[in-house]
Amino acid sequence: MPRESKKARIARMHQEYEQLCVEIPDPKCALNFNSPFELLVATVLSAQTTDKRVNMVTPSLYQKFPTLEAFANATYEEVGDAIRSCGFYNTKSKDIVECAKILLEKYGGKVPGTMEELTALPGIGRKTANLILGDIYGQPAHVCDTHCIRITGRLGLTDGSKDPLSVEKQLRAILPPEESNDFCHRLVLFGRDRCTARKANCDGCPLRADCDFGKAQSKKA
Repeated sequence: MPRESKKARIARMHQEYEQLCVEIPDPKCALNFNSPFELLVATVLSAQTTDKRVNMVTPSLYQKFPTLEAFANATYEEVGDAIRSCGFYNTKSKDIVECAKILLEKYGGKVPGTMEELTALPGIGRKTANLILGDIYGQPAHVCDTHCIRITGRLGLTDGSKDPLSVEKQLRAILPPEESNDFCHRLVLFGRDRCTARKANCDGCPLRADCDFGKAQSKKA
């Protein structure tokens, strides 16, 4: 079978994006937040746990630590006790407290708006940085989380790599910048509700006709 050209892959991506827009007309970040720092904290907490779990924890967390200063003045143990159910709470609490201190000391209490500045913060990788750049600053952003990586691989939009940076680079090559943030949010919601890790649920999927994985499943049936 001949390799799909970049032009053909871009055209197919547009078709799939249009179908996703119909399926998920109002894509929103799955994490609840009311400020840039709350989004940063929620994303740190989301590592190795679900967004649902994070959203259960953050209301009481922000009630206990209502300001950036409150986080900066807290001990690791105090924050850790409040986020224990999110897992890896010792590491996450340290990262959150140290981030709060740096934001106050270096950025006047504001979350910075560049990839370089964000990824220099404790516990902040490209996924968190992209999410903040897209949702807070309206910049083109490719949030390559587990759902995005899995679904773009199944669709054949990427080469199936599990490496987030590799997937991000491949998506940057075919996704229009203005669509990138909403595209990734739609994939998170689509992956959580339909194209899950355990089961693709291809029956009735609006993307099946253009999906490499879905077409392969049809041949097996």
